[in-house]
This record gives sequence, structure tokens and C-alpha cells, in this order.
Amino acid sequence: MDEREKLRRFRELDDAFAEALRSLDNPNKAAEIPTGPPVRSIDSLEEEEQRRKEEDFERRLLGLIQEYAQTPESVRELVATLQSMGRIA
Repeated sequence: MDEREKLRRFRELDDAFAEALRSLDNPNKAAEIPTGPPVRSIDSLEEEEQRRKEEDFERRLLGLIQEYAQTPESVRELVATLQSMGRIA
């Protein structure tokens, strides 16, 4: 890249920066200021992760039920038995 191209790019960047500063000073143009995606809280991210894990577990469990030709009732009974024995929470 030659010096003229570097200078042209620098001027474009400088102009864009100056325009951004002017728009910050003008309260009427506040709605035009670009923003990034909304910030999500850690709680919402953790909830989404938990929901994803539960959906993944359910999908795998249904796959196993079908693979071993078990009924949902027999699986429910097995889970209840394991819980009563303290094997699962």
C-alpha cells in the first residue's frame, strides 16, 4: 500500500470518527447511534444452558427408550426405584 492510499484511509477513518463524535453530541440523533446485541445476564445464560442440558438429556433418554423397546412407564418406575434407593437425586 502506497503512502497516498494510507493517507486516504486515515482521512476516511478520521472523518468517520469525527462524525461519530458529532452524533454523540447531538441528542436528537441518539436513536441513530448503532449498538451491539443486547447484553444478557449471567442468570439468563445459566438458565439457557440448563434448559439445553435438559433437552439434550430428554432427547437421549427417548432414544434409549426406543432402542431398548421400553415404555415410558417402565422407565418412570426405574427412575423412582433408583431415587428411593438414593442412587440418583
